[in-house]
Amino acid sequence: MTAGPRQAYRDVVLTVPVTVPYQRYSIDAAHWWFGAALRQLSKASGISHKDMDGLCAASFSLAPDSAVALTQHLGMSVRWLDTVPLGGASAVASIRRAARAVESGDADVVACIAADTNHIDSFRQSLSNFSRFAQDAVYPMGAGGANASFAHLTRNYMDRFGATREDFGRICVAQRQNALSNPNALMKKPLTLDAYMAAPPISDPVHLFDCVMPCAGADAFLVMREETARAQGLDFVRLTGSIERHHSFPEDPVQERGGWARDVDDLYAMAGTSPQGIDVLQTYDDYPVIIMLQFEDLGFCGKGEAPEFVRSHDLTFGGDFPQNTGGGQLSTGQAGAAGGHLGVVETMRQLMGQAGDRQVSEARRGMALGFGMINYERGLSSGAVILEASA
Repeated sequence: MTAGPRQAYRDVVLTVPVTVPYQRYSIDAAHWWFGAALRQLSKASGISHKDMDGLCAASFSLAPDSAVALTQHLGMSVRWLDTVPLGGASAVASIRRAARAVESGDADVVACIAADTNHIDSFRQSLSNFSRFAQDAVYPMGAGGANASFAHLTRNYMDRFGATREDFGRICVAQRQNALSNPNALMKKPLTLDAYMAAPPISDPVHLFDCVMPCAGADAFLVMREETARAQGLDFVRLTGSIERHHSFPEDPVQERGGWARDVDDLYAMAGTSPQGIDVLQTYDDYPVIIMLQFEDLGFCGKGEAPEFVRSHDLTFGGDFPQNTGGGQLSTGQAGAAGGHLGVVETMRQLMGQAGDRQVSEARRGMALGFGMINYERGLSSGAVILEASA
């Protein structure tokens, strides 16, 4: 079956990037973090939460509640509602759904919020209930959590394409340098390549600094029409392209590419640009091997060429290829489903000139990527958005 042409977005913008500062642990429920994010959205936009008529929520720790329960908790009465259970791909999916709702008139202002708490034992509990696949085939075998899965993917990539631990380390070191200029990042100690290489193994070949640190936090933004943002006097970025794909390339025995590779041409065609036109990139970075897949699948280098790409580029915000300019999850922390929203709000801040000391010079066009829902040998969901500065 031939797919129809993708329809360009008409005057859809994102505005008011919000981060509720991350904490390593929290005794508050996810609902509190959603409320704190909504409060910031309302304060920064001048729009009462009661006048936001759309809500898109993503969380691992909100259960047994979903977005509909949040409307009562938070005192909202919305005419458009979605719960997006896609982990690190939730931000991209939220944007795509909210954008079409705004275009069609089903909603005027959609609050897109991802929030999770992190109690002392909540991460272990989340692992044991992550998916039916995890319950039946992974957790009972003693392989709970993503570390073993990504060790499998990492080892396969190293064997197939010649990547070394030093190559992954260059990514982690650059992102830590970026994080030192991000007041919201939890990791505040500089990281050297020597320290990266000497870190203890977690699940060979994955070592300590290849792993994200679970934490509590929230990230959020508003989706609306450009005329609404202008009427409110808000800075904004334009949505020009997006893609989303689930369970891509099932014929690959171990994941070596994501859904981005299926739809990348559509993404650039929608946005009227190319890889060379991207000024700032936010990859999804739960583990560095996935960053390499994104470099390749989005056309920044060829398949298997990411190791050499990393060796020949400066990935810091002041370098020739600014990537995960706020530190990414590897140095900011992973607040559950908010991990996917982190790259979106950082892209927005860069394009709106709100990134402070880590501001990329003349950033006009940015890309944020999502990846999530890992089973043993692959992540099922992937997506990407391209955003452009308004002025």
